[in-house]
Order: sequence, then C-alpha cells, then structure tokens
Amino acid sequence: MSDKDFNLEVLAPAGSFDALVAAVRSGADAVYLGLKELNARAGAENFDFDSLLAAAEYCRERAVKVYLALNTIVFDHEAGKVLSQIKVACDAGVDGIIVQDLGVASLVKEAAPEMRLHASTQMSVHSPAGARLLYEMGFDRVVLARELSEEEIGEIVSSCPIECEVFVHGAHCMSVSGQCYMSSLLGQRSGNRGQCAQPCRLPFSADGTFAHDLSLKDLSLIGHLSEIRDLGVVSVKIEGRLKRPEYVAAAVRAVKSAVEFGRAPKEEMERLKAVFSRSGFTDGYFTGRRGPDMFGIRQKEDVARATEKVLASIRAEYKGENPLVPVRINFEAKMGAPAVLSISDGENSVTVKGGVPEEARSLPLDFERARAQLCKTGGTPYFVEGFECELEPGLALTAAQLNELRRRALEELARERKKARPIPCRLPALEVEKRLGDIEPRLRVRVQGIEQVSDIMKGAEIVFVPIDAGEKGIADLMDKGYSVGVEVPRAVFGIEKAIGKRLEKLRALGINDVLANNLGAVKLGLDFGFKVHGGFGLNAANSFAARFLEKLGLCDCTLSFELRLDQAKDIGGSIGKGIVAYGRLPLMLVRNCPLSRIGCAGCGGRGYLTDRMGKKFPVMCSGFGFSEVLNCVPLYLADIRDELWAFDFLMLHFTDEGKDEAAKVTRQYLEGGEPKKEGFTRGLYFRGVKDGK
Repeated sequence: MSDKDFNLEVLAPAGSFDALVAAVRSGADAVYLGLKELNARAGAENFDFDSLLAAAEYCRERAVKVYLALNTIVFDHEAGKVLSQIKVACDAGVDGIIVQDLGVASLVKEAAPEMRLHASTQMSVHSPAGARLLYEMGFDRVVLARELSEEEIGEIVSSCPIECEVFVHGAHCMSVSGQCYMSSLLGQRSGNRGQCAQPCRLPFSADGTFAHDLSLKDLSLIGHLSEIRDLGVVSVKIEGRLKRPEYVAAAVRAVKSAVEFGRAPKEEMERLKAVFSRSGFTDGYFTGRRGPDMFGIRQKEDVARATEKVLASIRAEYKGENPLVPVRINFEAKMGAPAVLSISDGENSVTVKGGVPEEARSLPLDFERARAQLCKTGGTPYFVEGFECELEPGLALTAAQLNELRRRALEELARERKKARPIPCRLPALEVEKRLGDIEPRLRVRVQGIEQVSDIMKGAEIVFVPIDAGEKGIADLMDKGYSVGVEVPRAVFGIEKAIGKRLEKLRALGINDVLANNLGAVKLGLDFGFKVHGGFGLNAANSFAARFLEKLGLCDCTLSFELRLDQAKDIGGSIGKGIVAYGRLPLMLVRNCPLSRIGCAGCGGRGYLTDRMGKKFPVMCSGFGFSEVLNCVPLYLADIRDELWAFDFLMLHFTDEGKDEAAKVTRQYLEGGEPKKEGFTRGLYFRGVKDGK
C-alpha cells in the first residue's frame, strides 16, 4: 500500500446540534464546531459546555471525530476563557483543537501537550516553509489557504510530515483568510474575531458601476477529489457553520460520494447547487483559471431553487440512523444455563446474559433463526459484519427474549463507546511580565517602492524596501547611510524557492533585517540568518502571542492594528513591540485581482474600487501574484505622538504616496504633525472592534 492509498477524511461543519446530526447521518467522518465565544463563526448557534460534551458523546458512539474550533485572535482579558475552553475540550476528549492565534496555540501546548493541534486556515499558511514551521512548533495538521493551486498544494504536502487539510466546498472569501480587515476597519466587526459583516458582498466596482467585484462564487472541488487524494491530503473540509442542516447534509453526501466512487452523481450536485450557491461554483484557484468567471453573487434564482420540496427530500435522507459502526456478535445457548450474547466493535466488548432456554416443544431454535433475530440493528448506529453461534439442539427461546438480549447488549456497547477519554490537562498561570517600551518610540518606514525613499528617512531606525528592489538601488541606500531591511511579500504562492534565492543574495549584500508578515516568511528569514521582525500580518494581539514569537526567534513584532491603543500598550513580554502608525491599511490580501474585469491595461497596477457611497479604495498589484485592497483614507497619528509612548517603534506603512508626500509624512512623525480635520482615520486604536454578534 502506498502512502497515498488511504481514505480521505470528510470533515463537515456543525454550527448547531441539528447540523451535527445531519452531517453524521449523511456520512461525515469528522465534524468541526465552536463554542459560544472565540470561534470564527460567532453568528452560528454554536455549543455551550454541556452541548459540547453531548456532541462528543454522540460522535464518539458513531466513530466520528470532533474538532473544536477555537480559531479567532484573542485579547489578553480573554485568556481565562481560552483556558476554560481548553479544559472542557480535554474533558470531552475531542480529537483536536483548531487555532488561529499563536498565543492560543502556546496555551494549548502548555496546558495539554497531548491534545492534537490544527492550524486554522486563518493562519494564512500557503507555502512549504509555513507548513514546516508549524510542524516544528508541534502542530499536527494545517488547514491550507484556499487560494492554492493543485501543484502548490502538492508541494506543501510533500515538504514535511504535517497533515494537510483542504477546503473543497462552501463560501469563498475574496481575501486570504486571516488577512482581511475590511469588516473591522469599516464597521468594527472583525473577521479575525468571528464577527465578519461581509461588506465584500456589497457593490464594489472597478468601473464605477454597481458590480460586485469583491464577491466570489462558492468554491467547489468535489470534481477534483481524486487528484486531491493523490496529492496526499488527509482531510477534505466543507465550509458552512452558518448554513442550515439540509445544506450540510447535501454537501456531505456529495463529497462522500465523490470520495468513495470517484465522482458525485449529477443529481446530487444539482441539489447541492439548489440548496445554496452564488451563481454556481468555482474551482479557479485549484485549476489556475483565475479571472472574472470566479466572481458571483447570490441572485433571486439561486434563492428560488431552495424549495421546501428540495429541503424535505434532503431531510428524509438523514431522518434515521446511519449504521456506521461494524460489530461482531457471538451467541451461546445451552440447556440449564442463561443464554449469553457478546458484542464487540473491535475495541470494546460487552457480554449480557438472558433467560435460561427451555426444551423446544415444536420448532427448536437454530442458527438461521438466531442470526435473523439477533442481527436486527435497525435504528442504531451499528451493523453486523460477523455472527457466531453455539447452540445445543432442541432448545427454545422466544423472539421477545432474543430481542431483549440484543437490545441490552447494544445499549451496554453504546455506553462503553460514549465514555469520554479525557486528555490530561493542567492549566498554566496566566501572568506575563508587563514591559513598557521606550519613552520615545523609534521610527521605522516601510515603502512600496524604492523610489519613495527620501533623505528625511535617514532618521528612521530601519527602512524596509521590497525584496525585489534592485541590488544597485539597495546598495546605494546603504552607502548613503540608510539602515535598510527587506520585506518578504505578504504572500508567496508558488514562489518560495525564488524568494529563498533572493534572500541568500541579499544576505551576501549585507542586509541583516527582514520584515515577515506570514509564517513562511518567518521560517525563511530565520533559516537564512536574518534578524526577523514580525509584521502586522501575523496578527499578534495578546501577550502570549508576543511571548511565543520571541521563543520562535523574532527580535520584535508589529502588533495587530485591530487592537485598541490601550490594549496594545498592555501587551506583555520582553520582545520589542510596535504598531502601524501611518498608512492606507490593507483591507484585503487577494490572489484574484478585483480589477480583472477591466484588465491590467485599464489599471496599470494601481487602480481602485468604488463602493456604493462613491468612496475609492486603491488596489495595488504587488508583482508577486497578489494584490492588496487599501483603505480609502490613511491612518494618521502624527499629531498625537505623546499618546504613543509605550511602544518600541512606530511603523510608517507607505503604499501609493509619492516621494514628496512620503517625505512630508515622515517629517511629521519625526518632528511633530499638525492635526487634520478630514481625509484620515485613527483606525481602531480608539474605537476597537465589537465583541457581540
């Protein structure tokens, strides 16, 4: 048997207990679910501690795994809630915890080293180096970014032993997961906190019309599951914790059919499309066919397809138990002794005794009659794969006696199977040493292009230039007295080897500092011997994440700009910390350009989207196969420098500014800026993000 000759795990969403039942009875091998807080689908019904225990019991009896999604960034004041969730997950004996936040990951590893740890797609891992770093950190599985091609997935799977999980059906965010800040910056509802308000589904257009150029069709790779299996992926995941149970059932059935038989029947795919779609489905990233055809919205005809007749037909299919667990039965009946029935599932064995058989007056009990009666497991999760019987001739047992014997044995087996196997858990202390930064934060500058660098930036501690800036230009800056670092691209889809070679050259050139906004970039920077500075894309939002980054070997980190200023100031640990203090904050990191309808000729790499209010959002092409959608106004804090005293550094994040404008802003942060009346934002530093649904 080859290492790729295995069954794919079909992993289903469970936003409620009803959805969980629908998933299990439709054939899911595993489900993922969240508690009421700290999961990426806060709008779902979700589970409390008691219903999580019940869900784990239900699934355990039916040989279905349960993964707890604790997959949001968290703030320091929520650390106690994190530990409570870890404890109940361990008590319930769940099969793994899915996390986004590095601080949460560190708490899981510290509290319950035996708990399996899964890296959420919100971690934005999309490269072999990112997967390798997770494996070195003790993760068991990574949920890969949805924007990967078949070849790119294969490259990651073969890079290290970590298990890889791939989304194969469901809603498709425009942004790389974990790198979308649109909902938080525009409406204080953070996608990284499970509160996304989906502003991307509203009209945003490249040409001033009422198009929806940030809304993708739903993903469906159901037609590619044989290729995915051949890549060595271990689990295929369905999105949909906000969807109704009928959707979950239809999706599981279609995926399961494709896994078992190579394809899903046409009628199942049509029914799945009827339950929910946005102008159909797309497989664009997997196949590399990116472009306008991937975009779509939920239209009237899409809604109309989900008739009560369709939904009722789906419900009928999971109305009863799905016999998932094979058992073997052994029956023994002898004169003068109680009848004995033993049932085994291969791991658990139970034995029950019944009445004493009598001498048969007419029709004695034989093998076939005993098997027919004792192998009736309808209405239970069990099916009989083996039956053995030892009967003395001439004995009689009534059908009622046999039925009672079977019922008691199956109930006893169910009790054994439901028993939790708690995972050892010892909750750590939550204290992290608080450390204030310099009274006067140092200034750092990040530029989109080397042409933005001006003389005033010599006053910055580091000027981060793009990794693809010309070597001559970088050398000239160094000769002129600039302290130069390089920024690894926020996304390295399929170009990691080229990035590694470039880093090797830059190291030889004398560059010592790397700005890393993803885990793959962190790994590359450390491996090549750079001083690695964590960027905002790592979403460090609590003291435990900061401490963990320091243990990884980073010298400092830029904190998440989803923190309030007072929260950011309170982040503990000895690693250096800073904030983004200026710039058009990136709202989205996208691989399929939202300006694709008008084409590159109509944009020149620096176009913009217009919303329904007429606001313009720049779209900047990186040259590395991704684009960034920027906020319509820049973050500006130069006039309140006296409120930024607690940080080691302030990062100025220049994007579409010209050289003169960048110089002017740098001077304002070095010498003091004047208050602005309009055309700027304070970001979330004083508003914060909302906690409620």
